[in-house]
Amino acid sequence: MTLEPTALVRAQRLDLSIGGRRILAHVDLSIGPGEIITLIGPNGAGKSTLVRVLLGLMRPDHGTVVRRAGLRVGYLPQKFVIDAVLPLSVSRLMTLTRKAALAEIEAALAETGVAHLMGAQVQTLSGGELQRVLLARALLSNPDLLVLDEPVQGVDFGGQAELYQLISAIRQRHGCAILMVSHDLHLVMAATDRVLCLNQHLCCAGTPAMVARDPEYLRLFGPRAAEAFALYAHGPHGHDHVHTLSGDVAPIDPAHESHRHDH
Repeated sequence: MTLEPTALVRAQRLDLSIGGRRILAHVDLSIGPGEIITLIGPNGAGKSTLVRVLLGLMRPDHGTVVRRAGLRVGYLPQKFVIDAVLPLSVSRLMTLTRKAALAEIEAALAETGVAHLMGAQVQTLSGGELQRVLLARALLSNPDLLVLDEPVQGVDFGGQAELYQLISAIRQRHGCAILMVSHDLHLVMAATDRVLCLNQHLCCAGTPAMVARDPEYLRLFGPRAAEAFALYAHGPHGHDHVHTLSGDVAPIDPAHESHRHDH
């Protein structure tokens, strides 16, 4: 298999079984420069496994993965557990697996809004603070591709909205592609370029609006799943706007008016 000139990663006909259970079945996927792709699916759908295969951390039983030569990847894993008794500062965490100059560390932490936590102990961080630190750590490699596996886990609703706006801004500033795994459809689908719905195989794929109407998506997530496509509010006026990729406010597309609902 050859890689398209513009693709960062391409996977073709991926199959993987673990312990006799099929995890991935005939999965095809291509990631282009600068795009945000959100990978969704129910628990056990194989999302995190697919990410590991794409990164070369696991080998498929069948199929091929081709990555662009010299591809730089930043990775925020789904689970990051630190022993409560292990002394580990944020600055030390940032250099556990790679060397970086102090100025680089400070700049990455500042970009994700947590420069003030440089000397803090990792065990004392809130869920949102830890995710921002891990995101800063992923940026140290100056990635062409940023892979975020459940980046808002442990973060409250308001923090999720801010974190997704930050991720969109990072794409704008760095020009990197982003592959994001998430269950938070009500936020993610409004901020992504392309959605892939996985349940061992790719059930459906396309723009957020296309996937929100797809029968396979509705079957997996329930008849009210289309309401999750959208459009979140910050104030008393309900869902009367969306955010562009740069974070600017834009009115809702009239074609999506049927999805509006106030909290």
